[in-house]
Amino acid sequence: MGDTLIKGVAYHGNRMLSHVREDMMDLARNGFNAVVHMFSHNDMIRHKKIMKEIIKISEEFGLKVYIDNWGLSGAPGEPSHFLSWYPNAHQVYNNGNFKNPAFPRVLICFNNPDFIEFTKEWIDSVIEIGGKRIMWDEPFMISGEYMDDVPKLWTCRCETCRKIFKKKYGFEMPVEYTKEVDEFRVWTFKNYFNTICSYGASKGIENSLILKVHTERGIGLSNSEDLFEISSIHNIGTDPYQKWNGYENVYTTIYPATLENVRISKKYNKGHHLWIKGFGLPPGEEDDIIAAADAIYDAGAREIFIWGYRGSEANDYRMPYPETAWKTMIDAMARITERHRNEKYEAAKKIVETDKSIYKNYIDSFMK
Repeated sequence: MGDTLIKGVAYHGNRMLSHVREDMMDLARNGFNAVVHMFSHNDMIRHKKIMKEIIKISEEFGLKVYIDNWGLSGAPGEPSHFLSWYPNAHQVYNNGNFKNPAFPRVLICFNNPDFIEFTKEWIDSVIEIGGKRIMWDEPFMISGEYMDDVPKLWTCRCETCRKIFKKKYGFEMPVEYTKEVDEFRVWTFKNYFNTICSYGASKGIENSLILKVHTERGIGLSNSEDLFEISSIHNIGTDPYQKWNGYENVYTTIYPATLENVRISKKYNKGHHLWIKGFGLPPGEEDDIIAAADAIYDAGAREIFIWGYRGSEANDYRMPYPETAWKTMIDAMARITERHRNEKYEAAKKIVETDKSIYKNYIDSFMK
């Protein structure tokens, strides 16, 4: 990738090709060079030919295209349609339930063998529509009702997980959250992504993994080193969204999270990417998007995405004033673009000024 500054946005909520063409032109015109398209189970069934056209249109405008596994396991994104085929493939809480009023979405167990095979079928569909890069978006298992930082309610303790756990540890999977349970949850993610990313990579797919900063969803930057060792995961990203958990100072929240993401990516010789929250901000706080972009760029990230296009106006969680949000997003990317160009210019200028022989070599070659 070299010195390229990747500036992308998530795009979803539209499958009308005439609007797609206008929107992709809008992205290119305003300095974006990447786009993330959602490809849900519903898209796989109903919009496969349309998605192929969407990717083609995006690439015609010079946009680097990523495909997001939107809602494939039930979150993030749409509820999982896979559960209508395999209703017993859902994650199960340690109390025996699969529903939780505090988290109404029902998720699929990452150890379920049918889901693993279905994910491979989905990857084949990504390749069929012309996809080259997959964004594996925020995988998680649920935990809650914490006491002394230990969850009292957690997943997954389904029949499949209990069988695998007993085989690995030699005893029954406990109901309480133990060190072994914590290890097993991380192993579950590693096993799933090692399997599916290796499958995708064998077919030429570039795999990017998006993780939360913290571990409240079972996996985060701080406990994912086992995953980062997987050679078929090529890029690691996170989304330290501003004002997501009551953070007031956008810059001081996002800057250290980005530093950590970049550090881990370099340690494991991976690419990196960061996400900016461009949805759900109250009116008047649109400039937080600019502060977030500055923090991410200052911390060394050079692959930067915003969720989502025009302030996610196709969704209930949209920005209240999409036009204002979109203008701010454009300004944020233009700001770091100008900085990036200036830094490249200054670096080149410094080389020339340091090595005066460059002048002589050029003049000598020109005069021949």
